[in-house]
Parts: sequence; structure tokens; C-alpha cells
Amino acid sequence: MTVSRRQARRQALFLLYQWDLSGAEIGSQFADEIDPWARELVEEAAAHATELDERITAASEGWTADRLGVVERSALRVAICELDRGDVPVEVAIDEAVAFTKRYASDEGARLVNGILGRIQREEAARQ
Repeated sequence: MTVSRRQARRQALFLLYQWDLSGAEIGSQFADEIDPWARELVEEAAAHATELDERITAASEGWTADRLGVVERSALRVAICELDRGDVPVEVAIDEAVAFTKRYASDEGARLVNGILGRIQREEAARQ
């Protein structure tokens, strides 16, 4: 099955959300066929969840990753993995994470995700 990159990101968000909530094997609760790119991204995010959460916490003012909603945390983990890969424009990774958070969580959550990803991206750019 081939889906658009946006659809694959949405799948990745759902898969990571399910994994984060249940602790079950990735994809075990997902009804549809899983896009290979989405699965790869989620497996990467799950394998590095502790490190990603440390980065999220460092970029959040007064919030730890475990205090974020599961949608927000999942969107951040997916976006940071994409930013680290560098195979998509920074704006695309951030915009998609913000849009998904706005749709599946809240406007406030979307602003928080935007701020955290913006800070992570600026810090990475400053190191290069």
C-alpha cells in the first residue's frame, strides 16, 4: 500500500499514540495496512523515546515530556525524528505536527508543539 507522505505521518502519529498509551507492540492495534515509511518512523521514535523526551523536556519551559498529552508527545516525537533525518524541509515537519495536534488535541497544544519544535530547530541550526 502506498499513501501520501502526509497520510503516512498521520498513520505514524496514530501508531505512536497507540504504542504510548498501551505499551503494546507497534501496529498490533491498528486496523489498516501500515505504510512502510510510517512503520520505520514509528519504530525509530519508539526506540529513541527516552532520548526524544529528554530533548522535548529541555526545549519546554516548565513542562516535562511526561506531562504533555499523548497526542502532543507523539506529534513531537514523530516531528523530531523527521527533523533529525533531514529528508524533509523543516517547515513541513513542524507544520504537519502542529496541524495534527490542532486537529486531534487542541489549539493550545498546537501552539505548545510549535514552540517546542521551533526551539529544537533553532538550537540545532545554531550548532551547525
